[in-house]
Amino acid sequence: MFNKFIFIVLFLTGIQLLAQDNSNNNKENNSMDNINGITVLDMNKKEVNLSDYNGKVLLIVNVASECGNTPQYAGLEEIYEKYHPKGFEILAFPCNDFGGQEPGTNEQIKNFCSSKYNVTFKLFDKIKVLGKDKSPLYERLINNSVTEKGDVKWNFEKFLISKDGKIVARFGNKVQPTSDEVISAIEKELKN
Repeated sequence: MFNKFIFIVLFLTGIQLLAQDNSNNNKENNSMDNINGITVLDMNKKEVNLSDYNGKVLLIVNVASECGNTPQYAGLEEIYEKYHPKGFEILAFPCNDFGGQEPGTNEQIKNFCSSKYNVTFKLFDKIKVLGKDKSPLYERLINNSVTEKGDVKWNFEKFLISKDGKIVARFGNKVQPTSDEVISAIEKELKN
């Protein structure tokens, strides 16, 4: 009788430990699908915790001033002006990883964006999206269970983030910011 009791206690303890381990794995997977807790630098080298944007829908974009896709700045600004009052933000990260198409300093990039495209959305410090020095943000964006995995392929790839920091969509560099695909995804997240 005593042996059966010990067996039952050990059996139930094992089930409980398995359930806890599974719960921890789910939390770990969920955190890999979320940008909260990641800190980046703005153009003035000031730290910004991305969880500060909770409650906003985000579009994160790696940008460059000398790229064939650079005219997408106009479309980005257009959707920013339209949806910003509804809780939408664009976070643009200049990147020189593709063909050296963003060689300028932060000041030069900021001046280019405002003078050529009247950009009013937030520009951040230049980052790496490829290689061993890849930004922790981009490490998360390209390695989650929600969107296509794998390195960013070129400038102006876009990632849509929900109001609670979850990665919800990934759009290639050829997908225009004003496309139905991007607009409908933004509007859906703004309603949530």
